[in-house]
Amino acid sequence: MKTRACYIRPMEPTIALFDIDGTLLRAGGAGRRAVELALCEVLEDDNGSVSLESVEFAGRTDPWIVRTALMQYGVTANDALIHEVLRRYVAHLPRELELASAFEVLPGVLSLLAELTVRDDVVLGLGTGNTQPAAYAKLAHGGLDSFFSFGGFGSDHTDRAELLRTGLSRGLERAGARAGGARVVVIGDTPHDVAAAQAIGAHCVAVSTGGYDGSALEAAGATVVVPDLSSAAVRLAFGRGVAG
Repeated sequence: MKTRACYIRPMEPTIALFDIDGTLLRAGGAGRRAVELALCEVLEDDNGSVSLESVEFAGRTDPWIVRTALMQYGVTANDALIHEVLRRYVAHLPRELELASAFEVLPGVLSLLAELTVRDDVVLGLGTGNTQPAAYAKLAHGGLDSFFSFGGFGSDHTDRAELLRTGLSRGLERAGARAGGARVVVIGDTPHDVAAAQAIGAHCVAVSTGGYDGSALEAAGATVVVPDLSSAAVRLAFGRGVAG
């Protein structure tokens, strides 16, 4: 795996914006099933025949996914309808998470977050395509919700770069830093995460625990590519080596 020379010890706060699905955890298909149930209700499909197998989820925002799904079924996707599908989705999500036998917190996540949360030079946040309530439902199911008090979410913007800008703004406020006065690291698992990080001028740590392998993430231009978040290179990207 590639690790570029970006390991400068920060003299300023670091705002870390973590993706969720494929980066911190795998939800075992719970999100897809919850969206399908919501769409069945909105489209009045009593047979439960709605399928989103052809809709890309990785790296996309929840509103984008719902809009694309509605268009797939020939429905005009206005904002009100998208909001209603998302409301129903969030209502179904907790039960689907309980039923998801393949749900897992990914390797290295708990130890990394525990290390970063006690550092006074790092501010932990989210940069996720999930809506805020969906994000915290998934995190809570994995016992990760207490690590994150702010973020940029799919409910803030359908565009990933813009929701990262929102998360960064909230992170700067938490850190008491001015714009441009902090180092920004985006942690994700798709080329969409990498492109959004580049759009806001952030470093990107990309993990191949999602649907993309290391070569695809390298080709997208990630600053650091690692197999998972247990890698020593992740700690170095935050300005320190492996905790002893």
